[in-house]
Amino acid sequence: MKATQTASAVPGLGRGAHVRFVLVLGALGAFGPLSMDMYLPSLPSLTRDLQTTTSMAQLSITACLIGLAVGQLILGPLSDKFGRKLPLLAGLITFTLTSFLCSITTSIGLLVVLRLIQGMAGAAGMVISRAIARDLYAGTKLTKFFSMLMAVNGIFPILAPILGGFVLRFTSWHGVFVVLCVIGFLLFIGAVTCIPETLPAEKRISGGIGATVSAMGHIFRDTRFVGYALVLGLVMGAMFCYISASSFVLQDMFSVSPQGFSLFFATNGLGIVLMSQLAGLLAGRVDARKILRTGIYIATIGSIALFASLLFEPPHLIAVMIPLFLVVSMVGLVNSTAFSLAMQSQGRAAGSASAILGMGMNTVGALLSPLVGLGGSHTYFPMALMILFCEVSALFIYLFFIAKGSLKITK
Repeated sequence: MKATQTASAVPGLGRGAHVRFVLVLGALGAFGPLSMDMYLPSLPSLTRDLQTTTSMAQLSITACLIGLAVGQLILGPLSDKFGRKLPLLAGLITFTLTSFLCSITTSIGLLVVLRLIQGMAGAAGMVISRAIARDLYAGTKLTKFFSMLMAVNGIFPILAPILGGFVLRFTSWHGVFVVLCVIGFLLFIGAVTCIPETLPAEKRISGGIGATVSAMGHIFRDTRFVGYALVLGLVMGAMFCYISASSFVLQDMFSVSPQGFSLFFATNGLGIVLMSQLAGLLAGRVDARKILRTGIYIATIGSIALFASLLFEPPHLIAVMIPLFLVVSMVGLVNSTAFSLAMQSQGRAAGSASAILGMGMNTVGALLSPLVGLGGSHTYFPMALMILFCEVSALFIYLFFIAKGSLKITK
């Protein structure tokens, strides 16, 4: 199906309501990752408090990532069948409840299980916000809208670690999850009041599980879509490696305070916001694939520089921070364009397409996140190696498959 429908505003909403719609939708797309970012400054203290290892503490991130991947794969197709709003509200309620349970647990094993459920619930905002965008926009307008959502999304990585570090000044890591519980509830209220149903009944996928599987199979046969999904997964996988390891590397290896780490993390989040806005400004003026290619090139250069910094003895903090900024900030440029390019041919099954994109991103992150802690908290070699692998692989897929249009999928 060709994506020809466009919209300049959400039908039936005035300007003020439309602004609230964009803000809430952007927040919904970010609050799943928010559940990781906010408690990153508390990972070292959580490790000590629960008397566990660095790898086990990072496993709670892996569990959340797996939950985000699986949750999107479930909730995306459900939103194609039942509409966008009902699965969204169910996910928000579940997120709120599991956040509260995380705040009172004293077992690392139980925390990991709860983080899995929390991730699955948080996936609702991520996958359905993208599907809602595709319900309403196409072409250049879709790229611009995704860049706007990425800008709102990027505010949360800026605020989350700062808020997490601030909370830690007055309470323990338990308090971070209490704050997440409150945020989940507020977003539930926001979704009820500000997000309309954007998928009318006549455009929903009818039938049982067979129809859903058939729709997803059709998406997987779109070879260009698969190529963009792989690039997104690898670029985001690099960022998740940074998310999993950076708090230990900066705080334990370079003796950066939790507040200092939060500032560094926020700076990288600001880079995502700025690059996503740049993608929106360039949309319609520069070919989207050129924008995507540039973002991948710069991220790859950053990953090479980060790996090369391992040669410094003793290690230099600035030689780590600058390459990481390049790697992370390019997520804004890559995501805005790759999401739009991937979703262009997806209309009726936008929820399923969004789920596949999200599953790819979080699956790569879930697989690689535990590996970055294998060397302990006093080396960043595993992090640098995994980031290098992700960015070089993304560049390879773009140059030899997407750019040439020769990606082959075996049926």
